[in-house]
Amino acid sequence: MKVSIVGASGFAGGEILRIVAAHPNFEVDQLCASSSAGKKLGEFHPQLPQLAKQELKAVDPEALKESAAIFLALPHGQSGKIAAQLRAGGVESLLVDCGADHRLTSKAAWDSYYGGEYCPAWTYGMPELKCASEPSQREQLACAQQIAVPGCNVTAVTFAFQPLVAAGLIDPNDIVATLAVGYSGAGKSLKPHLLATAALGNAQPYAVGGTHRHIPEIAQNFAVSSGNNPEDYKITLTPVLVPMSRGILATVTAAATQKTSTKQLHALYQDFYQEENLIQVLERGSWPQTQAVTGSANVQVQVALDKRSGKIIALSALDNLGKGTAQAAVQSANLALGLPEYNGINQIGVAP
Repeated sequence: MKVSIVGASGFAGGEILRIVAAHPNFEVDQLCASSSAGKKLGEFHPQLPQLAKQELKAVDPEALKESAAIFLALPHGQSGKIAAQLRAGGVESLLVDCGADHRLTSKAAWDSYYGGEYCPAWTYGMPELKCASEPSQREQLACAQQIAVPGCNVTAVTFAFQPLVAAGLIDPNDIVATLAVGYSGAGKSLKPHLLATAALGNAQPYAVGGTHRHIPEIAQNFAVSSGNNPEDYKITLTPVLVPMSRGILATVTAAATQKTSTKQLHALYQDFYQEENLIQVLERGSWPQTQAVTGSANVQVQVALDKRSGKIIALSALDNLGKGTAQAAVQSANLALGLPEYNGINQIGVAP
């Protein structure tokens, strides 16, 4: 199957290409960009020598009609316009949006956190999201023509806390998530706080005080898992940029609503994720770490009870460009195209 990437020069586009180039069912078709059009891919992704000489082109709906799937690896506010352009141009391919444009089901949430034109929500690209009602997320993806890939921070927090939310074991009014995030999550745009002089030997928070745009998406996922409303979940999210290129380590806490123990919580997680090939519940006493999942679609999770405070602490580690973006995009596309879910998905990490 031919697949194309719009936004191929960016970090997410490059990671999608790394997976697609080794995928047993995919062949790279068009590589598209805006300001980088006319240049060769090798200028941006020298790690992909087999594609280095392929030219980046402007988006042309006619040229993209042969693609079975088109991945949109663009900043928020751009993919909605490109998607509309493609559909207006007669493109019937599967569209997979790695940006935020089609994630939120609530226009009010979009207006509050993003602003600008609201685009209707697409099928959500998180197969592991457990739905309180039918159909399952995998069943929805199998019928999808348009997929919205989750945010990377959203994925980390959702996988860390989803079992607790689904079981009703935590107080939804005070969920606190602190994330150590690698710099590739900020994209390639040139900004002073992203320069090496600001990054090396430094940790810096951003989007503090309830302003991070992933907050309503996390609440939306918790509502899907529990059957409640997104407004029921009060989430404090504080991401901190740390000097690593890839990875997220999420620590999420909330008060327990009933008597429990670390042993019981661990058993809950093992049962909840036992059918999920990409999510590893670690042995008790072991803790997630980003290096173990670098370059892969794997997610490590762990949970513990702080008996003195009555708080439950759950942690997750993933590669923000891997399961946080590109691996999730390809995994979801596999389901929509009728392929085995894990075809081309990398389940082996790179360490050190």
